[in-house]
Amino acid sequence: MSGTIHGVEVSWERVRDLFRLDPAVAYLNHGGFGAVPVPVQLAQQRLRDEMEANPRAFFVRGLMDRIGHVRRHIATFLGADPAGTALVPNATAGLQVALGSFPLAEGEEILLTDHGYGTTLFAAQRRAARTGAVIREVDLPLGAADDEMVELILAAVRPGRTRLAVVDHVSSPTARLLPVARIVAALRARGVAVLVDGAHAAGMLPVDLAAIGADFWVGNLHKWAFTPRPTAALVVAPEHRTRIEPLIVSWEQPAGFPAAVELAGTLDYTAWLAAPTGIHVLRTLGPDRVRRHNSELADYAQLTVAAAVRADPAELTRSEPVSMRIVPLPPGVADTVSAADGLRDRLSAEHGCEVAVNAWRGRGYLRISAQVYNTKADVDRLAKACETILGR
Repeated sequence: MSGTIHGVEVSWERVRDLFRLDPAVAYLNHGGFGAVPVPVQLAQQRLRDEMEANPRAFFVRGLMDRIGHVRRHIATFLGADPAGTALVPNATAGLQVALGSFPLAEGEEILLTDHGYGTTLFAAQRRAARTGAVIREVDLPLGAADDEMVELILAAVRPGRTRLAVVDHVSSPTARLLPVARIVAALRARGVAVLVDGAHAAGMLPVDLAAIGADFWVGNLHKWAFTPRPTAALVVAPEHRTRIEPLIVSWEQPAGFPAAVELAGTLDYTAWLAAPTGIHVLRTLGPDRVRRHNSELADYAQLTVAAAVRADPAELTRSEPVSMRIVPLPPGVADTVSAADGLRDRLSAEHGCEVAVNAWRGRGYLRISAQVYNTKADVDRLAKACETILGR
């Protein structure tokens, strides 16, 4: 497919021209912050120009109607109920709204897995400290099959005490696709509410939130759906909507969810208003083609970089639909947060390679993202940089 969006040709043949990334950098960290296509940047800039031409008109005359239109557009994209969908800045904010709105009593439990994002644990710890709840973490082996993951999570449930479970749709440190629909169904059948952290799911995968049926789902669109930063969604099941509390109380407080969550005073809402343009870019390129390119290049990256660092092939794990892969580093390399940050910074400063480096379970891992602007040459450059730095 191809087309012209805001005067820019959107086609597979010129796909790298859609991004303003530094050509001197091998940018293999799309999963970190995304990268906004040029037509989407232009759409947002036009909205900013409109805002600055008459700020009062922009904020007072019809802003909530426009946000509502975007909300409906995004809910349709996610297979969600628009009445249960709220726009939020990012998955972190949405997760804190959900955690802060869920009733917990002293001694009740929040269940997490060790594949979760770091700030998710921090947010759960804060909620637990305020309510007297207890946090328990389930260890999931890196190479666990779907059946094993479901069994381990269910085995950790303590009837009458486990009230809420937080599971990843696609895990950030380990790039694993969890069987969230099965996990949600099994936990809800045992009376446990489920919050799905979908920070990486929207755009990377075809998402049908109605079929998943979680109590709460939060996810970014500025990573894999090409929307401006910051754009994310919080989707809430009907039985929880009346008790949702926004992070910031605004003039929309009497309206309740979702509007009360969305309005937070005089903020820059142009990212949300331009979000449908990002989804339009994805659809124009062809979501299936984008996902196939990304998955195949991620496979190449994992094998190529693994060979460069002499990783054991038996240690390589993959979730085929996911646009990211991890590569285990030699023992003692990047095995702490500070060491991982140091390796990441060296790869950037000395070799022009941007890639995520994580310490997980006392082991260092590269997390390589693949997006349409990436080529095998980017991967080969990263492999060579790893060989140089690690002395392989």
